[in-house]
Amino acid sequence: MSSAWQRNWKSRTDHKKAVPNLKRILRFLHHSLLDNPAKRVSIRRRVVKLSLPVLLSALFQRLVSIIDIFMVGGLGAAAIAAVGIGQFLVFMAMTVFWGLSTGTTVVIAHLWGGGRQQDARKAAFAALLTCLAMIAAATLCGAGFGSRVAHFMGAGPDVMAYADRYIRLVFLYFGFTAGLNILSGILHGRGDTRTPMEAILLVNFLHVVIAWPLIYGKFGFPQLGVIGAAYAINLSEAVGFLYLLVQSVRKGCITFGRPDFELWKRIWLIGYPVALERIAQQSGQLLYSKFILGYGTVAYAAHQVGLSIESLSFMPGAGMGIAAATLMGQSLGARKYRQARVGHREAMRLALLIMGVMAAIFLLFPAPLLGLFTSDPDVIREGSVFLRLVALAQIPLALSFVYAGSLRGTGDTFYVFLSTLLTMWGVRVFLAWIAADVLHLSLYAVWGVFVIDWWVRAAAFAWRYHKRDLHSGVL
Repeated sequence: MSSAWQRNWKSRTDHKKAVPNLKRILRFLHHSLLDNPAKRVSIRRRVVKLSLPVLLSALFQRLVSIIDIFMVGGLGAAAIAAVGIGQFLVFMAMTVFWGLSTGTTVVIAHLWGGGRQQDARKAAFAALLTCLAMIAAATLCGAGFGSRVAHFMGAGPDVMAYADRYIRLVFLYFGFTAGLNILSGILHGRGDTRTPMEAILLVNFLHVVIAWPLIYGKFGFPQLGVIGAAYAINLSEAVGFLYLLVQSVRKGCITFGRPDFELWKRIWLIGYPVALERIAQQSGQLLYSKFILGYGTVAYAAHQVGLSIESLSFMPGAGMGIAAATLMGQSLGARKYRQARVGHREAMRLALLIMGVMAAIFLLFPAPLLGLFTSDPDVIREGSVFLRLVALAQIPLALSFVYAGSLRGTGDTFYVFLSTLLTMWGVRVFLAWIAADVLHLSLYAVWGVFVIDWWVRAAAFAWRYHKRDLHSGVL
């Protein structure tokens, strides 16, 4: 009896031991399939494939604005100021469209990753209809009141002589600018970042070819001056928009028909916090720049040149952020939660590597970089300090871009908005005000606030990401 009881007990004990052992073996096999070097390399290649075209698109989009300013430079300071104000107003109007684009990307990524391609096409159509309604409102406001805003901003009669017609023209054709952005968001959602890059390359090429003869009356064209610059950007973006629309239809990204209100609602719930986030960021940046301006022209010039150089490091980070959002959305849509984590880690590694290199360059060679933009020794001296401080912000910037991208990919855009609002206004603007107006500290202290802001923001995004249950992120 005792022997039989012992055999039974041993059998039960062995069975209990076997169950955890079996679980450990299955867990090991599952992890090894996703964590093996070949799998990591495959995901890393996908991150690069997604982010590199986004990086190049951002670079060429920035070149559109730079080329416009460069082209009208020969017409004088008033012409440059008029084009600059017009670009600023378009940039502010695009804020809400960036929100719609992000919401579209996330929803389509979830649907496409989950094998619901038909619903993804319906979501794309709903986003296009929403975009059309928003374009009508933005065009009416921009064309009708843009000149008044320019005058309110302080544009004098010489600038308004150019700005009035320029602003009206760019807003009459604003739909092509917004349409390019939304169609890019649709394609990003299904993992195609190359086609939007091709469209931006086409826009840049046409812009250069058209702008010069229209502005200065070359090759038999009439000399239109600043108005020629407006026509050039409008025509080139119209061609870019049509190219993306044709490609989207050809690739089966859009289903035309009755709009799906539920899908539209998902896009809006994810997208509107992104628009609010952009508004919070840009408005805070404007006020922060005001504190810098209080330290004089040299300080502000050094700040602006430094930001222009730093924007080169923003582009890789922004590319990794979009890649992280797309990979996260598609992985969660397919309910591949482990793959979602691996994709996030690979995007983070690449972002830290690239922006870490940029930090070293800013830290070691600030003066030569500034010398490419200005020969003023005072601006180079102050700007060198700013770039070295910016170097300290590159790691938290990389963390923020990828963590925020992954959170957007889960649909958690409202938290990203709240974090941006609180850190921009509660950390950067508030501490800059304390340093500049209350304690009257040096310019370097106000610049140091910039670094603090990004470290706090990175910590807030990281905390949320690691606390979040990815199973609740499936839309």
